[in-house]
Amino acid sequence: MSSLSRVLHPTSIAVIGGGAWCTSVIEQARKFGFQGDIWPVHPKAGSIASETAFASLEDLPAAPDVAFVGINRHATIDAVAALSAMGAGGAVCFASGFTEARAEDGEGADLQARLVQAAGDMPILGPNCYGFVNGLARAAVWPDQHGMRPVDRGVAILTQSSNIAINMTMQRRALPLAFMLTSGNQAQTHQADIASALLDDDRITAIGVHIEGFGDLRKWEALAKKARDRDVPIIALKMGRSAHAQAATISHTASLAGGDAGAQAFLDRLGIARLDDIPSFLECLKLLHVTGRLDGNGLGSISCSGGEASLAADMAEERDVHFPPLSQKQKDNLREALGPMVALANPLDYHTYIWRDTEAMTRAWSAMMSPEQALTMAIVDYPHTDATDWGCATQAALNCVALTGRPFAVTATLPELLPEDVALRLMGGGVVPFAGLHEALASIEAASRPKAPEAEPVLLPSDTDADEVLTEAEAKQALADFGVRVPQSVVASAAMADGASANLTGPFAVKGVGLAHKSEHAAVRLDVHADAVAKVAADIGTDEVLIEEMAEGGVAELLVGVTRDAAHGFVLTLGAGGVLTEILRDTVWLLIPSSRDVVQDALGRLKCAPLLEGYRGKPAAQMEAILDTVEAVQAYVIANASHVSEVEINPLICTPDRAVAVDALIRKASS
Repeated sequence: MSSLSRVLHPTSIAVIGGGAWCTSVIEQARKFGFQGDIWPVHPKAGSIASETAFASLEDLPAAPDVAFVGINRHATIDAVAALSAMGAGGAVCFASGFTEARAEDGEGADLQARLVQAAGDMPILGPNCYGFVNGLARAAVWPDQHGMRPVDRGVAILTQSSNIAINMTMQRRALPLAFMLTSGNQAQTHQADIASALLDDDRITAIGVHIEGFGDLRKWEALAKKARDRDVPIIALKMGRSAHAQAATISHTASLAGGDAGAQAFLDRLGIARLDDIPSFLECLKLLHVTGRLDGNGLGSISCSGGEASLAADMAEERDVHFPPLSQKQKDNLREALGPMVALANPLDYHTYIWRDTEAMTRAWSAMMSPEQALTMAIVDYPHTDATDWGCATQAALNCVALTGRPFAVTATLPELLPEDVALRLMGGGVVPFAGLHEALASIEAASRPKAPEAEPVLLPSDTDADEVLTEAEAKQALADFGVRVPQSVVASAAMADGASANLTGPFAVKGVGLAHKSEHAAVRLDVHADAVAKVAADIGTDEVLIEEMAEGGVAELLVGVTRDAAHGFVLTLGAGGVLTEILRDTVWLLIPSSRDVVQDALGRLKCAPLLEGYRGKPAAQMEAILDTVEAVQAYVIANASHVSEVEINPLICTPDRAVAVDALIRKASS
């Protein structure tokens, strides 16, 4: 048995401390049906919560599989050291005042380091965490109420927040919770380590992770590979969308990729779908528990109201799901079941002609199901006054799954209008009981994402101080050395500008040197002819100007940028380029390295993608040249990862036969 498995499936629990929290751990364990040994440890108490207490750890009859350490932070370190020395399986460290409190108490970080050292090879959860509840083994190491029930199989949820964990255990949505675990500060045992251990149990059908920060990226990459190999889906409730962009933004890229872009790109790379709210997170886990991943994003909707049919269609409009048109076979079967008075479409308003006729409802609903629909749902809201008359809908849904074997759901538009007893009955027959239409659509979108292909490990960032910004000419030359195509150019003093352009072919772009945002200073002049170069250079007013040949014939302008993200690696930003980049915000994000195929797929998701493909009779951009440019930028970053912080090409002029970087920026640590 692995160390974590011993902790998570204990046969003996030590409870160190005598306060109310420790008493509650004992009470919750027994209330949940734990049949193993519980050993309170307290120097003075004869018993705690009717369990005989031991004066010290040395007095215990054996090393416990897990210990709940419910004493102050200083004493916690000594207790963990003693547990490790005696061969205990692991410990839940309840005390706070470690790294989470370092803003108020500078001692916290040092105490956490000492705690990890005291633990040695013994796993610890926390500190600053509640512990866990194991619904498979009826084991609770948990100092508070919880709403979990024993299950034979189900989903696991890991959170960094104990309060969010408590709330989720109280769900009344018929979601079978096999595990609820909190990880607190993750001082030693990482969320990804715990999730990886859970993947060894084939009773775990899906894993949900509430993430405040990733920490060790390599652990997440290893977890994603293991989950992919074992075909167990993982979804995330990731905090941080509202984080402000980076404070020092000298490029469009840094502004666009600030905050959450790196986190989303990392989740996409791992193949972990992200939900935005707790109800949708729980409903998606429920869907994955019943059906596993969906085999597509086609959706069928059945309701007895045109209003509900329209509501479903409208709410799905902004999601990556679609309603396939009905096939002729579906229409024939539906017409036979419903008669001539119903307009056949998907979403379907089947009216109420067959309500209460379970057999007819079964025929109609099953006729709606098809392989083009990864899931078919019937919209049914059960009244809380008297739902007796709605039993026909429950049975029809169960019949549909039994007859077809295809995924089927019953969806209440309002979460409170799906009674838990009905949801449990539906789930027992393989029907997904969705509590809420918004939650259902979010879940279907997430569960329909295909498994992500295995990718190379992300390029990890350095922490060097990026204190040098290259001039545009220097940045272009650095990128050109790695294969980026740039215009022919020359840098000259304003006084010498007239003769400097003699070896170039006009018309020219003339730009001021030494300005971060040249366009805001009117320091970019285009279509300048040779006889006007000197006058334009003087008018710009900088000591030096960059004179370069114009890149003409463009069918689209792109931005290709990279920012160093301390938490996620190097974020590669691709988007619509030009001076309106930040207004348009037509952008996708990847992490370096990303393969050529992945980059091309990302470019295809841009709203400006039709311009690249040839819009309204105009020629298409040379895609291979664009991909070559992105590949070259990645190569530059990989080669200079120890000191580069920011790279941007904006715009990249895309023509039918080339891609030319007409402006570039690089920020890096000075050598």
